[in-house]
Parts: sequence; structure tokens; C-alpha cells
Amino acid sequence: MFELHERLAADTHSLGHSGLCEVRLMNDRTWPWIILVPAVPGIREVYQLTTEQQITLLKESSALSRGMMELFGGDKMNVAALGNMVPQLHLHHIVRFEGDPAWPGPVWGKQAPVPYNDDELECVIAKLQPVLKLLA
Repeated sequence: MFELHERLAADTHSLGHSGLCEVRLMNDRTWPWIILVPAVPGIREVYQLTTEQQITLLKESSALSRGMMELFGGDKMNVAALGNMVPQLHLHHIVRFEGDPAWPGPVWGKQAPVPYNDDELECVIAKLQPVLKLLA
């Protein structure tokens, strides 16, 4: 049975499910940042997914990336699966802007997360609805 890692559950907000993944919003309003977590038990690496699941993950990641870039008008889309802190396979999608607080370096470790307040969270979830429909 699939269970979301407790760190991902604590650091993110649920945006629902795609065909393969749990879709999660990182609780950091500094960057538009969504995480795809394949809902497959015991998976740590992309190569552990079946070929069909790998193709689905790539399609979902591409649709999410394109939608986020169109919605937020970023300069670069960062997509990464690190897993150093959370072993469960998860794929980060972060819209980056020239001049953002970490540009041009990675966002990890640059600053403490800036959590959404309730109103900001409601607004960003509403704004993301067209992108989330691309994953359905």
C-alpha cells in the first residue's frame, strides 16, 4: 500500500492526484514549486518504475512543467529528483526567475522556506487549477 513519506506530508499541501502521482505544493511561497510523487509503494528511483509508469511520469512532468511555465512566465524550469533527505521517489518542479533569491544556484539551502498564509494558499491553489487539469 502506498504511503506518502511524513516529511513530504509535513512540507507540502495536497493538490490532488494525477494518473500516476500525488501532486503536492511545496509550502514555500518564494517559488512556484510542485512535487510529483509516484503513488507506487517502495520506489526510490525512476528506474524502479515499470516502463509504462516511467512514460506516464515523463508525460505528467512535461505537462506540469509546460503549464507552470505558461502560468508563471518563468525564465527556467528546474526539475529534479534528489532524494537525499526523503528516500521516496518524488520529482520537484520549480519555476525560476532571473534575480530570484537563489538565482542562478539551486534553491535548496539558500533560505528558510516562507510558508503560505491561508489566503495566499487559497489564491495559489485557485491559480493552479488550469495546470492541474492538464494532469487529469
